[in-house]
Amino acid sequence: MKKFMALSLAAMTALALAGCGSGTSATTAAATEAATEAKDTTAADTTAAETTEADTTVAESTSAEKKSSEKTYIINTDTTFAPFEFENDKGQLVGIDMDILKAIAIDQNFVCEVVPVGFSAATTALEAGECDGVIAGMSITDQRKEKYDFSDPYFDSGVGMAVLADSDIDSYEKLNGQNVAAKIGTEGCKFAESIADKYGFTVTQYEDSATMYQAVLAGEAVACFEDYPVVGYEISRGLGLKLLPNIEAGNSYGFATMKGENPELVEMFNKGLANIKANGKYQEILDTYIAK
Repeated sequence: MKKFMALSLAAMTALALAGCGSGTSATTAAATEAATEAKDTTAADTTAAETTEADTTVAESTSAEKKSSEKTYIINTDTTFAPFEFENDKGQLVGIDMDILKAIAIDQNFVCEVVPVGFSAATTALEAGECDGVIAGMSITDQRKEKYDFSDPYFDSGVGMAVLADSDIDSYEKLNGQNVAAKIGTEGCKFAESIADKYGFTVTQYEDSATMYQAVLAGEAVACFEDYPVVGYEISRGLGLKLLPNIEAGNSYGFATMKGENPELVEMFNKGLANIKANGKYQEILDTYIAK
């Protein structure tokens, strides 16, 4: 399980201690007096050094205590929903959602730990109080808003249908009597089920995108329904499917928390999102994963 933390940076102060020296005199009395003064000066310097060292220790201790007491937000996400969240060749969890969350955490100076568990498991954990928020290409819907507090939208998507690259299926009508694949709890699944009776096909649900795509490649399903930037990204990387041009209007993605549980987290997300859009970081993130 891959985790990352966007950590607040604490400033540290370096202190320098000054040293002193003494000379000799022509008479014993003068030498004694000088020695006494030197001794007093050394004692004073030592006391000052000890005081400074103690102050530094207290400052470091206070800083460490503040850092250790700072709340760490647990954020659950999907495992395979590229280009929004996925594991790269180095085993790192990356993607649009991950980069946006990291940039916002830095901008708003909060700490979070990201846990990839799958979309369905992420929402289940949120409702069970096992995490503070979910970012996983989660569409903002009226039904979900009854349970969750959503951030401002951070991406506008839509649902597309993908079939084998050499398939002759080019419309919903040709799905009659066939089986199609969709991922549990997604807008793609919701849309497929909403038109299944009309066009006479059945829907098989899968836990993750990779398994869903494999079902089509293996002939277990003739098509799959998925958010278009997700399946489009996989196709651009060599997935043997093609995306049909009829993209259905979809909902916007939002960051979610349980209703009334973490209003400060939603507020920080919104402020940070506005800031990274204003300074160009947001567009830089999108350009990294979605080719124009």
